[in-house]
Amino acid sequence: MSLPSTAHRVVVIGSGFGGLSATQALDHEGVAVTLIDRTPHHLFQPLLYQVATGILSEGEITPPTREVLRRQKNARVIVGEVTDIDLSRRLVTSHSGELTTVTSYDSLVVAAGSTHSYFGHPQFEVHAPGMKSIDDALRIRGAIYGAFETAELVKDDSERMPWLTFVVVGAGPTGVEMAGQLVELSRRSLDRNFRSFDPSTARVVLLEAGPQVLSTFAPSLSRRTLRDLTRLGVDVRLNSPVVDVDELGVTVRSADGSGTERIEARTKVWAAGVRASPLGGLLADATDSPRNRAGQVDVLPDCSLRDRPEVFVVGDMMHLSVPGVAQVAIQSGRFVARQIVARVEGRPTERSIRYRDKGSLATISRFRAVASIGPLRLAGTIAWLLWLFVHLIYLVCFKNRLLVLIHWVISFLGRGRQERTAPAPTPPTTHSEAQPSLLRKAAS
Repeated sequence: MSLPSTAHRVVVIGSGFGGLSATQALDHEGVAVTLIDRTPHHLFQPLLYQVATGILSEGEITPPTREVLRRQKNARVIVGEVTDIDLSRRLVTSHSGELTTVTSYDSLVVAAGSTHSYFGHPQFEVHAPGMKSIDDALRIRGAIYGAFETAELVKDDSERMPWLTFVVVGAGPTGVEMAGQLVELSRRSLDRNFRSFDPSTARVVLLEAGPQVLSTFAPSLSRRTLRDLTRLGVDVRLNSPVVDVDELGVTVRSADGSGTERIEARTKVWAAGVRASPLGGLLADATDSPRNRAGQVDVLPDCSLRDRPEVFVVGDMMHLSVPGVAQVAIQSGRFVARQIVARVEGRPTERSIRYRDKGSLATISRFRAVASIGPLRLAGTIAWLLWLFVHLIYLVCFKNRLLVLIHWVISFLGRGRQERTAPAPTPPTTHSEAQPSLLRKAAS
């Protein structure tokens, strides 16, 4: 169906929480929306670690974007990688294979999200992948289950141990959740699956450069998480920054700073930091807007760029005094949609976004989680059930909610992990902190 030529043209870059929320909120007869993303699906990123550990299949957290928007007649979807934004001519260029598409806009919403940050060491990605995409999660899944399969073939215990040692770098929510699930996998789910060794002898090491786990949570919840992880059997190392990563293991600086320690481990997962999409650099250069160390672009209180009121930046890409969580992306996406609709209708716009903190949740393992909601602090089974409920609610499609619930029942009440299929491991191209080759400075 063709969109009205007289409608206000909005281009949204990114189909994550921010981009999808903005697109859905722009369901207005005076607006024509074009959503551009490099993938044809919306990714529910908080559950990626469950894909990596075999609880969920990739399809359960990646509903097709066209399916999500099928009833929204004013929305069009383009699959392609955005390589240029011409702010003076108001054009967005995207590439899909050999095809190039140029899309014009009246308003632009940039919600391209973030990628892993290796803090100046992009070579670490070759041996310690992060979790920002389905490909990342499947690669990690292949490494985890491949390590157990290799351990079955190794005869010598000393040679087997590096295959049964799993290192998670970063003790934020993703790192804590990953470490807890690796313990659950080795202690429960793989019980009696192997004959040459006992999977429960696997070692899980959680490395954190700072002095506490879950540093953004209340100190009491951080202490509770550390206690639960230790009781589960996770080897938690605080004040232990990683200084090197290679195929055979990691090297960390000792907590007292006196030297380094080597940990032999074939499987490493990076959960230590994020960096805004390289598109942020293109926008910052074009408008002389500052960026912070994480690559986020300074925006005005209404999420627009300086001297470019028609361009909005939302979610992980914007630099405002708000946390980098999914709720920020959702709320900022809806906020800028309201701003655009108000302009189309000739109504006054809001001066600034008002973020409503709906709390923070992190799961540790089966029946263990922590929750911070306003003044309320919860831990244990109640927090875990709340975590399950909230994540089910925020999944986009009912079918996905139902499938995820079924797999949770199988995995958490039983022992099964049916999603063990993964591609054969292949060396990745290091890309996390590189600018796309086709990006060029936009005309100011």
